Amino acid sequence: MKTAKYTKHEPIKNIIGKVISFALLASLLSILTNCEKEELTDSPYINGLSIDNYPIIDGSTSTLPLNMVIACELLGLNYQWQENRINSSSSWSIEPKVKHDTKKKFDRVIKSSQTHNSYINLIDGEVDIALTARTMSPDEKNYAESKGVTLIETPIAIDAFIFIINPMNKINELTTEDIQSIYTGKITDWRELGLLSMPLYDGALPIVPYIRNPNSGSQELMDLLVMNNLEYYTKLPIYEETLVFSMAGLFDKVATDEFAIGYTVYYYNEHIIRGEKLLKTIGIDGVRPNKQTISDRSYPYAADVYAVIRSDTDKSSMTYQIYNWLQTEAGKQAISKSGYIPN
Repeated sequence: MKTAKYTKHEPIKNIIGKVISFALLASLLSILTNCEKEELTDSPYINGLSIDNYPIIDGSTSTLPLNMVIACELLGLNYQWQENRINSSSSWSIEPKVKHDTKKKFDRVIKSSQTHNSYINLIDGEVDIALTARTMSPDEKNYAESKGVTLIETPIAIDAFIFIINPMNKINELTTEDIQSIYTGKITDWRELGLLSMPLYDGALPIVPYIRNPNSGSQELMDLLVMNNLEYYTKLPIYEETLVFSMAGLFDKVATDEFAIGYTVYYYNEHIIRGEKLLKTIGIDGVRPNKQTISDRSYPYAADVYAVIRSDTDKSSMTYQIYNWLQTEAGKQAISKSGYIPN
């Protein structure tokens, strides 16, 4: 009588099969769990808030990361800073860790129309909240009045208005009077401000002052904090070329021109462009801008960042609840996570 042959490899195959099946099951469960977590967009802070009923929030270029962090924190979603490279330059943005369909919903409610357009969109009722680095300009106020609209502008964070020059320039600080003299045309050469020489250049060291377009956030801050109704010098031969229509454009101009000077806001330079190798930030009136001097407002051009809503906003709406939440301790923590200094 023949006995059945025993193959000692068979139990090993069984074990391997079970291990593989177990691993596949675990992997599947992990994928399903991650998908569920990724797409969970119900707020842990505001009852009933989700990505599907999230208000449309617009803002300036510099407040876009803040806008995104607020949304991710309110909806309980993970996010990360991401570098975006274009040729030799790069910028950084906050990106939520969500699937494509959810990201499309984010793109519908998180806007960045720049400061002036954000105010206009809010006045026109096309968006629900605006996050801006300044208050309304006079012409924006006039527009709001013509529409019978009033806005509530509430400080939620602190930023600063800064001046940038090319790293080849050895100037480390200027006074407010120096800046005013540059932009009114009283001072036109860097030697008048103590710069003795610059590599590869003999003789004149002409100052090339760049300005932003009217109604941009940084231009309004320049007018308000620095110029104080002084007239810009319009007879500079390069004046027409110095009117830069985007923040990135101004950075490019200053980074490639040894004689240039321009301005921006601290947060944009520090967190979005991260241009410390291409640009040089100078001190003003003996104080350099950093988190400490901005927070204690010893830096002369510290400036508030605002959450702005229409005064007729329904107080039971998600819009008003988010506006209120930004002023709570949890809201301030979210603001801090974006890199801004909470007010």
